[in-house]
Amino acid sequence: MSTPATNTPPPAAKKSPMKLAVLTSGGDSAGMNAVVRAVVKTAILKGCETYVVREGYEGLVRGNNTPSSDKNLGSPRHQAAAEGGFAQNLRFGDGELLKDGTGDHQGGRTLKGRYIVRVGWDDVRGWFAEGGTLIGTARSTTFRTPEGRLTAAHNMIKEGIDALCVCGGDGSLTGADVFRSEWPKLVEQLRAQGKITEEQTAKHAHLRIVGLVGSIDNDMSMTDLTIGAPTALHRICESIDNINSTAFSHSRAFVLEVMGRHCGWLALMAGVACGADFIFIPENPPEAGKWEDEMCNMIQSHRDVGKRKTIVIVAEGAHDASLQPIRAEYVKDVLSERLGLDTRVTTLGHTQRGGRPCAIDRILPTLQGIEAVEALLVATPESPSYMIGISENKITRVPLMEAVEMTRSVATAISEKDFKRAMSLRDPEFSETLEGFHTTSILVKDPPLPHHARIRVAIMHVGAPAGGMNAATRAAVRYCLSQGHKPFAIHNGFSGLLDDLVHQLSWLGVDNWMIRGGSELGTNRKLPDIDLGAVAAKFQQYNFHALLMIGGFEAFSSLLLLDNARKLYPAFNIPLVHLPATISNNVPVTEYSLGSDTSLNALVDACDALKQSASASRNRVFVVETQGGKCGYIATMGALATGACIVYTPERGINLDMLRQDVKYLKKRYSLDQKGKAEGRLVLRNEIASDVYSTDFITKMLKEEGGKLFDSRSASLGHTLQGGIPSPMDRARGVRLAMKCMAFIEMHHASLLTQPAKSRVAPPESAAVITIQGSTVKWVPVQDMVEHADMKNRRGTNAWWDVHHDLVEALVARPQLLDKSLR
Repeated sequence: MSTPATNTPPPAAKKSPMKLAVLTSGGDSAGMNAVVRAVVKTAILKGCETYVVREGYEGLVRGNNTPSSDKNLGSPRHQAAAEGGFAQNLRFGDGELLKDGTGDHQGGRTLKGRYIVRVGWDDVRGWFAEGGTLIGTARSTTFRTPEGRLTAAHNMIKEGIDALCVCGGDGSLTGADVFRSEWPKLVEQLRAQGKITEEQTAKHAHLRIVGLVGSIDNDMSMTDLTIGAPTALHRICESIDNINSTAFSHSRAFVLEVMGRHCGWLALMAGVACGADFIFIPENPPEAGKWEDEMCNMIQSHRDVGKRKTIVIVAEGAHDASLQPIRAEYVKDVLSERLGLDTRVTTLGHTQRGGRPCAIDRILPTLQGIEAVEALLVATPESPSYMIGISENKITRVPLMEAVEMTRSVATAISEKDFKRAMSLRDPEFSETLEGFHTTSILVKDPPLPHHARIRVAIMHVGAPAGGMNAATRAAVRYCLSQGHKPFAIHNGFSGLLDDLVHQLSWLGVDNWMIRGGSELGTNRKLPDIDLGAVAAKFQQYNFHALLMIGGFEAFSSLLLLDNARKLYPAFNIPLVHLPATISNNVPVTEYSLGSDTSLNALVDACDALKQSASASRNRVFVVETQGGKCGYIATMGALATGACIVYTPERGINLDMLRQDVKYLKKRYSLDQKGKAEGRLVLRNEIASDVYSTDFITKMLKEEGGKLFDSRSASLGHTLQGGIPSPMDRARGVRLAMKCMAFIEMHHASLLTQPAKSRVAPPESAAVITIQGSTVKWVPVQDMVEHADMKNRRGTNAWWDVHHDLVEALVARPQLLDKSLR
């Protein structure tokens, strides 16, 4: 008896997972390992198979030449607690060989002859704390030929790879786009030669490409920051900070050459951050034949007032306006012969590329790696090749070749001596930072402003100390003196004002403040309402024409109090401005406060050390308590920068269900670790994430629940997060923000001068906060910000939370995603 026919369609064939490879190419930069780690982990969570390509494009050309049956291969060693999913992609045994450098060693398991290597989740564990690139990089001349690209295509198809993520400079990204455009023709050639089958031809008709910019020069257009540039700046500033002491001791001059062939970002930012006397950058060259006199006159003026050290920074691509190269040795000769200075030359060279990545070079590459995988998953033959960058504090996708062409147009403009255009092609921060450098480095003997327009500016630190406070103060003082204003320091906040702890600041007196942490003026959390009448009387006594407050939420609250008190106290009818500086990053509206970057780097240093201890002890979880008050910025960003597996913040709180899931996750995760090789893990907790579930409670709970799988310890970082040498980013941005503060003060003071002296009333917009929104610095009237400010929780609008929402979700969702796939 025949079976009746049905209309039930046959079961759909299971779609094979996308196979994705990542490579690093060109010059190495810190943060490349963070990219590889993020791409691998994100792709696995998205259900992809992940591969790394060793030695850049050269690895694609070489392919895998060792037979798969070779006993020396790094064979897959899954600890398969379940079929498929995360556990099946846990490890393939090759990550260890890549990390410890024994991959090409002949004895035992080896990667010799294998350049396209499958990796799992644990194979890239902890990579982002390592400098350089663990999968290697090389400049491949073979890949630049059609034959080389044909071989590379064949090697990729043999491995079944569908998509390629490239991290490198503009040359590497251009090579990626060329490879993609030629791909259909390469596939047809391989089919015609009989090297691939019809099935392979159909399956690999389209190559998905995405690029990420790894460059220490920060020379790529259409992105605000390239991977590795912040860390390189750290290395430069560390070197200059060290040189400063010997320069001061011997009253010497030092000429430092830093990298930057067509881009002067490193030289400029280092010059501002370290308080250099003179800089040479390609985009803004000095006039030929005259720069020697200009440099000597400036440095001599510094020496005349008693400055004992001189720092000159030269970008390697520096030249004068006629494109004649400016060499460090020649600058040294000029200083020695004309000024008689004992001068030394230091070429930092490749030390700029080395060392552990700083916090931002762990966070941003992680976010960009996540976005790169997302872009590959939705790529079509019609969509362009994308470059993943950052713009206005957000991760972006832009057409790769548009970015490359704009980048090259800067070099073209310089070669054509169109320096104005070259400067315009850089982002706004570049030109504003250059202006800030000139303002803070030039000693003006005859200020340009007439006496009636000169201002008595009071400068005060309010709240807790934060890295960059002193840098901003120095910049404000230098600007005041260049215009003829008188800067007055108020020590110890409003209580110090009431105690008459006020004195006038000098140009040389603030010279060394750039690298000093904490607060040279002293600070506390006292608000002016301790005695508003007495504070107003002191303003009248010292005849202050403007007040600049540098600090956190307390400074914002003080600004609001003074603004509201103007009706009662005429002394407050002056320009009032707040420059945000707090490690908590909780000032309303602004996305960035001075000190938060320094604090993140301090947290990274501490957690890297704790992780070493936890790993050495095996099977240990460290519960790390961070500062931050009622704002979870430091805890969240720190968790991303240190690879913490769990983070607790006030915004999300802590409850029993959350703790139960986190314990379950840690148990499952430790059960899947290789025996004898389990690594330490971090849990970050904001200091007031919960009033009940304290750091001590969580530590004891994990120790109890961990049983034989893991134990736990706690560490409270406390005030170590406020101290230390300010990061270069906090120093440079401190200068930029201070310049905007002074522009605000001058504008509103000039407006008030048009009113009769006895009846002057400051308009509401003359009390404002200087904010960074994206890459733009602007002032926002304090009254416009009140509706956004959460005065009770002291976390403002949570602007950072909105901007970094995807970042937070990527971290917080990770345990749940893993747990889901493990189930």
